[in-house]
Amino acid sequence: MATVAFEELVEDFEFLEDWEDRYRHVIDQGKAMTPLAPELCVPATKVDGCASQVWLHSEMRNGKLHFDGASDAMIVSGLIAVLRLLYNGLTPQQVVAVDARAELGRLGLNDHLSAQRSNGLTAMVERVRQTASRAVE
Repeated sequence: MATVAFEELVEDFEFLEDWEDRYRHVIDQGKAMTPLAPELCVPATKVDGCASQVWLHSEMRNGKLHFDGASDAMIVSGLIAVLRLLYNGLTPQQVVAVDARAELGRLGLNDHLSAQRSNGLTAMVERVRQTASRAVE
């Protein structure tokens, strides 16, 4: 169960010939994000378990989750952008129901990220899921 925006990203990936093009596309997604306000890059929003510096700031708007993020690594910023496409605009119940591993697998990310990047991506997914779970309670 992915958002329309994520489905569009999956379609974009289908047209890209090789992983290098896909990698660049992920980086471009990160570059296109609005920067996270510096005052939101605090210990409370920092994601542990990432090799890079990562901050995720989440909020609920009209019963739906929205988050923004920042990283000091271009590819990780791109991964944050991908997760935003996957989750932003979903209810907390929908966020928890998303099989992130399967959805991200549709992009081939599981096979092309280093172990450290995969661990960091898992940590980011868990942070989003925890935020959604708290909103459900």
